[in-house]
Amino acid sequence: MIGIDPKPEQPALIMGATGERRTFEQLEVASLRWAAALHTAGLRYGDHLAVLVGNEPAVFELAWAAYRSGLYHTPVNHHLTAAEAAYIVADCGAKALVASAQFADLAAKIAEQTPALTVRIAVGGTIQGFADAADLPAGGGSGDGRVGGFMLYSSGTTGYPKGILRPLSGEPFTGASPMQEILAGFGFNADTVYLCPGPLYHAAPLAYSVGTQGLAGTTVVMERFDAEETLRLIERYRVTHVQFVPTMMRRIMALPAGTRARYDVSSLVFVIHAAAPCPVELKRAFIDWLGPIVWEYYAGSEGTGFLLIGSADWLAHPGSVGRPIRGVVHICGEDGTELPAGEVGTVWFSDTPDFVYHNDPATTAAAHDGRGWNTLGDLGRVDAEGYLYLSDRRADLILSGGVNVYPLEVENALSTHPAVADVAVVGLPDDDLGQRVTAVVELVPGSTAQAGEIIAYARERLAHFKCPREVHFTTALPRLPTGKLLRRRVREQYAP
Repeated sequence: MIGIDPKPEQPALIMGATGERRTFEQLEVASLRWAAALHTAGLRYGDHLAVLVGNEPAVFELAWAAYRSGLYHTPVNHHLTAAEAAYIVADCGAKALVASAQFADLAAKIAEQTPALTVRIAVGGTIQGFADAADLPAGGGSGDGRVGGFMLYSSGTTGYPKGILRPLSGEPFTGASPMQEILAGFGFNADTVYLCPGPLYHAAPLAYSVGTQGLAGTTVVMERFDAEETLRLIERYRVTHVQFVPTMMRRIMALPAGTRARYDVSSLVFVIHAAAPCPVELKRAFIDWLGPIVWEYYAGSEGTGFLLIGSADWLAHPGSVGRPIRGVVHICGEDGTELPAGEVGTVWFSDTPDFVYHNDPATTAAAHDGRGWNTLGDLGRVDAEGYLYLSDRRADLILSGGVNVYPLEVENALSTHPAVADVAVVGLPDDDLGQRVTAVVELVPGSTAQAGEIIAYARERLAHFKCPREVHFTTALPRLPTGKLLRRRVREQYAP
């Protein structure tokens, strides 16, 4: 049975917009049906299932079917181009693709480009060339009975996504959470009501939502994020736990104070955020509003390292992403030498689970060293107390006039300007400097701020060599629904 001793009639899933529910008993029956269908179709232990589904109940039916059947489950981002999505399906070696009819065109193009797929099934309607899930046999079976796992892909912010492959354990399926230890640390249990405002093709929303059910708690899923609707759902379902990315936090805080005050959010006991850097002033405002229940973690889909910081520690160390609760942090220079506290270098981890990038030995090798340490490619520093502060990603570092400029630092400074709704900072080619610091700004609606004002604001807060030399304006920056900025696309758009 899914979950640790769940009540069969308890809701495992509630859809935010419609109120549609799945009890634990209903989710159990549906996952067994999928497990049997996939086994009948020829999928065996260690095979890969690709899933192109939105925030809808089928996500959970398929995730639990794969998890109890010894299959790898790979969610596919439906915002990708056909070529990008087909790359993931082919790269992971998927034998089966289950796709939502709402993405019929994309699913058909994926199928055309991945002829090795042997099983194609549509949910929620019909897709040409796909079997209909409604026609699957009603009977159920347990599949292999050994635990499967997620095979997730990075967001592809610097190129094609990278598959993160970890070996299956071979242990029997017990219904427990795949993230039980971490979630228990955040107070998740059978009384938890977890609100998922993010896309379920992304690692954290999927893992925390499924993990909540594994602990016999209830997951409330938003079909898409809306700031005020988030508050309504927290009040309506007495949500105890929620996870945001900073973009969501910014939009909630942009609501009029009176709007926020209309909703009772006192049921919240843990507000978690991660996935992207959070400006200091935004987080301080969030803590002022909700109280000391805001927690931040730093980790990656690779599963290496896990740092955590609560509100009180963060207020004492503003800007930090915490201290490790798993693994040991090392800050290293270009030559691999470990640097002292306060110096910026590449963040490495030791004493953590290993990982490989699927079909990419060169990238895997670059993420490891001879000491057995591994890295996500981020730059940062630790203070004398061991708190980590991120500076940026190595790939995003700007080298201007022979000096390092960290885009995140500049973005954090500019984000406090009252006219700035969102901002990206990149380095563009420059004959004199090598790269020139360039800001691309999304203005608050109705604002008429000019480039000179933005640059002057930066020069009041930063060393002048860090400040943008030019400013472009846009109606919307290219961000994933998870909040991650596609800095590569910004560079491509504004490069000369």
